[in-house]
Amino acid sequence: MAESAEAARVRQLYDLGCAFAAKTDLGELIPFIIKRCREALNAEAASVLLLNPERTELYFPYVSDDDARAAERLLQLRLPADRGIAGAALTEGHSILVEDAQHDPRFYPQIDRETKMVTRSIITVPLIIGTSPQGAFGVLQVLNRRDGGFFNNDDRAFLESIAGSVAIAIENARLYSQLRDSEASLRTQVSVLRRDLARNTLFTEMIGSGPAMEEVFRLMESAATSMITVMIQGETGTGKELVARGIYQASARSEAPFIAVNCAAVPENLLESELFGHRRGSFTGAVRDSPGVFRAATGGVVFLDEVSEMPTRMQAKLLRVLEQEEIFPVGESFPVKVDVRVLSATNRDLEDEVRRGNFREDLYWRLSAFPIHLPPLRERREDIPLLVSRFITLYAGRLHKKIPGIETPALDLMVQFDWQGNIRQLRNEVERAVALSRDGDPLRIEHLSQLLRGIQPRPSVPLSRNVQQPSLIPPTAAGDSPPAPTSATEAVVPLRAYRHGKEKHYIAEVLARFHGNVSRAAQALEISRPALQEKMKNYGLR
Repeated sequence: MAESAEAARVRQLYDLGCAFAAKTDLGELIPFIIKRCREALNAEAASVLLLNPERTELYFPYVSDDDARAAERLLQLRLPADRGIAGAALTEGHSILVEDAQHDPRFYPQIDRETKMVTRSIITVPLIIGTSPQGAFGVLQVLNRRDGGFFNNDDRAFLESIAGSVAIAIENARLYSQLRDSEASLRTQVSVLRRDLARNTLFTEMIGSGPAMEEVFRLMESAATSMITVMIQGETGTGKELVARGIYQASARSEAPFIAVNCAAVPENLLESELFGHRRGSFTGAVRDSPGVFRAATGGVVFLDEVSEMPTRMQAKLLRVLEQEEIFPVGESFPVKVDVRVLSATNRDLEDEVRRGNFREDLYWRLSAFPIHLPPLRERREDIPLLVSRFITLYAGRLHKKIPGIETPALDLMVQFDWQGNIRQLRNEVERAVALSRDGDPLRIEHLSQLLRGIQPRPSVPLSRNVQQPSLIPPTAAGDSPPAPTSATEAVVPLRAYRHGKEKHYIAEVLARFHGNVSRAAQALEISRPALQEKMKNYGLR
């Protein structure tokens, strides 16, 4: 017995519903929906428009590439969600059949102008999840019968029936995409955390006691309480990333990810994908979707190190992120909202780079809303003894050596040296000296590199009176008495300052032993955590 027309229609609906449900990739699903709807209703064209609720706009997530120029224009087109026949179907929550669209007052002619086609007959059906019209998130449309006729109520009923399966399939694909993005974000975060661990972070807290570093700490505290973009400027090795991490850890975003990207280390052709993500197949080697750093850091902080090295083309895209809070992943045709705070750093004079035309002036002002200048080590020599002490403790522990301290002449050379590589260079010098020293011996001049031993000694640089030099070992034989003062006028440190210096040094050593864990350090010192924090503040240890 021949199958009736009604039974054939029901079977067709069932087959289409199953076919739609089988596709979980939105980029494959929507073109498939459009193709099958055109075939089923013998239509010249079909389209899916989705709602952007934040902007109250409808957009095309996909258009046919029959006309590349028209397709590009349509992908960029945004329609007010309350305009046109599509807007009416979305707002009213029911399908609309129009036989002569050109004379319908609701018709929105912009799409015809972009595609150079003439819309005659049209059916528009809202895509709804649930039973409430307020659950509409887009519309499904077919335009113009190929045979020149008009769509009828049977066609309208068929499209209404198929719209339910389309809505469920699109929602499932969206949810699947979110899960896939979440998985990719977690992979990105884990990868970043592994890199951070491999980086062997040397400080848990920044060290500084002079006026320059006190100003840095003050600015960091202010920056942590707001969402303002921060530009950290300083020479190589001054600890710019430590400042960024300090701001992040003291802010309300400290429970979300912190992801650092060195703009100079990522090849120019991969930087856009690294920051904004990409769709699978968008370029050679893109075998899977990637969310990119900005989506992986949702709710947290993105730190752009060496931002001055960012190519000009990427500077324009970064400016859009800062102004619009949205990104365009590579291969995507519509934007994705992001919620991140951007901190950046550079070792260059960005104002000079702007004058040279190497950096966009509008981006410079956007990034530099809150500048923090990190002084070079040669401008904060009073911190060198404490840094040396911290590094001796660190590297002696790693090499399982007991290093009682450093002799005064060796420390004098370190204080007098200009340290072009700043704290990073000082760290490397101490690591080398500890490696060369024997277990139980202090660091001496012969353990220092030729670079330091070659400088002409100068009179000892006067340090701040509240800073105690770390474990200074006079260059005398064991058992000898320290040399007596040459005169009654020789400088004598007041007892109070001496005691404070000893206490500061000891607290710094204990904090280093417990890797900066204030609670454990306070417990070991048998004082309260607030009391320890107050001492750390007074001694410039935080």
